[in-house]
Amino acid sequence: MRLKQYYLGCLAHASYLIADDTTKTAVVVDPQRDIDQYLDDAARQGLHIRYVILTHFHADFLAGHLELRDRVGAQIVLGARAQADYPFQPVKDGDILEFGSVRLQILETPGHTPEGIAILVYDLHKDVHHPQAVLTGDTLFIGDVGRPDLLASIGVTADELATMLYDSLHHKLLTLPDETLVYPAHGAGSMCGKHLSTDTVSTIGVQRRYNYALQPMSEAEFVAMVTADQPEAPQYFAYDAMRNRQERPTLTQTLTQALHPLTLDEVLRLMNAGAQVVDVREPADFGGAHLHDSVNVSLRGSFATWAGTLLKRQPPIVLVAEPGCEAEAATRLGRIGYDHMAGYLDGGMQALALRPDLLRRTERLTAATLAELLAAPQPPCVLDVRTVKEWQDKHIDGSCNIPLQHLEERLAEVPRHRQVVVHCASGYRSSIAVSLLARHGFSQIADLVGGFAAWEASKLATAALA
Repeated sequence: MRLKQYYLGCLAHASYLIADDTTKTAVVVDPQRDIDQYLDDAARQGLHIRYVILTHFHADFLAGHLELRDRVGAQIVLGARAQADYPFQPVKDGDILEFGSVRLQILETPGHTPEGIAILVYDLHKDVHHPQAVLTGDTLFIGDVGRPDLLASIGVTADELATMLYDSLHHKLLTLPDETLVYPAHGAGSMCGKHLSTDTVSTIGVQRRYNYALQPMSEAEFVAMVTADQPEAPQYFAYDAMRNRQERPTLTQTLTQALHPLTLDEVLRLMNAGAQVVDVREPADFGGAHLHDSVNVSLRGSFATWAGTLLKRQPPIVLVAEPGCEAEAATRLGRIGYDHMAGYLDGGMQALALRPDLLRRTERLTAATLAELLAAPQPPCVLDVRTVKEWQDKHIDGSCNIPLQHLEERLAEVPRHRQVVVHCASGYRSSIAVSLLARHGFSQIADLVGGFAAWEASKLATAALA
């Protein structure tokens, strides 16, 4: 038996290929939408991918089940409670897929979602009675459990799902032997839980001992704990969960449209018709020069989270990137289902060489300069776009806190006739915020280089919420 984990760092997402060397049969579990790595490995080893299994309808990315179905004829397998627009094989508690030395046994584990399943993986050459591993999807993570609050919009309450989650954990997963390997669908950085570990594999025994959510407690205590203090979910989560249920174009079809070079005149016409221009370069490069009214969401950061949170799902998207980075940007948008890309600015910023009238720059201040300005008779407004919790823990005294995801709905709180200096933790979110403010007509704006980390490194005074 072969079991390989693929880890996609930008989405903190783990997927799996399980194969039998004798029958040359393979299964892919929770694939990402760009599937070439699975196909390459299968071809190299002479394997035929016959099944693709989703442990649940993922909310933070579009899975590659339709891509594998269309490319290699893989049968889609979903939990028995799933409802989807495309044909699939429903599986319930105890159902088995067996090929050669591999046995996959299904556990229905609702809680993160109603249709969630886990997969027991047996290597029959080693042990026919005990599983070697369990693929837990988003039911059980390393150091955490799946959040139960993502489906309120479709009529399932967090408390109802948390009760299901308690049952799935205590009456199913925690009944497995301690030595059973635990392979989840996400790791640290995912917003599908609160305290996910950076580890990508563990055991049931280690989780039983150290996972805070698996410690002895009543069902009521568990429900209260697991529903409290969950991070705010990005707006695109509900959209992706819905799209994973639907028949839709494949990523190849999407990229054919997205990787279309556009002249500057074509970009300007699209902008005038309402298109969203997304500049994916790093904040310092964007600050130095950018196309007016473009929004900076850099590839070198939490690109999927912020693109999915701030970009609208209707007006077409035009990309501005360093030449050679267009495919990466389009693929990463495609991974979260943002398929409405019209193309990219051919040549990147070089296309603007003869049009300085279209260029804008962002004023960028050091922490020391900001401190001097704050000591002046007419100090600027300091806008902190970190989360409420980050601001409460420690902030620049007198600063105003508007979390980035709520900035556009709270623009009335930002002064237009006074300088505004924006900061976040490191400068990634603040560059997005400054670009949004500029697009909405704010002119006296500046970005704090290095963010709050630079302010603290300069040993300047901070305040905390008492």
